[in-house]
Amino acid sequence: MIAQLTGKILFKSTTSSVIDCSGVGYEVFHTPFTAEKLSGESASLFIYSHIREDAFQLFGFFSTEERSLFKELLRVSGVGPKSALSILSGLPYEELLGAIASKDKSRLQNIPGIGKKTAERLMVELSDRLKDLPQSISTSTPRRESRTTELESVLLHLGYQKNEIQRAVNGLKSKNDSFDELPLEALVKSTLKELTQVKSI
Repeated sequence: MIAQLTGKILFKSTTSSVIDCSGVGYEVFHTPFTAEKLSGESASLFIYSHIREDAFQLFGFFSTEERSLFKELLRVSGVGPKSALSILSGLPYEELLGAIASKDKSRLQNIPGIGKKTAERLMVELSDRLKDLPQSISTSTPRRESRTTELESVLLHLGYQKNEIQRAVNGLKSKNDSFDELPLEALVKSTLKELTQVKSI
């Protein structure tokens, strides 16, 4: 799966952006709080990849803390990626942690789309688990992962073994001097072809 994206911002709204990474535009869904921090022409976001049979959605976060909280929200019964993002959009990170920890149901219910039952599940299921999360967000800038790391993450998610992925990637690198500059989708297709050739030998 894709864990981080860095590139040029082609489009930005309060809820999503399109980021150009080596010629490929990735649509990334995010909170208005993240949108406020995306200034200038380029962006670097930590990514949660949500893959289903009928969809491949990317959710972006300015910090690893926000992404960790998003993952914890997904563990709550009845909360999917879009609901989790809505919850994160309702309150800043620190305030949301505080509302859940103090079991402030009325404040949680003020978040659009969050009813009484969902607020109660958040308080019951998360109040203890969130103690392990940082209480504030770091200001460090996301570091760009190498194209190799991104490629390996996608192929591991597709069910390939790490050793066969590494052999295929090394073989592809030896044939292409501009490996790190190629779009991720093109590299995935080329590596899958390499993996198929290796298995057929």
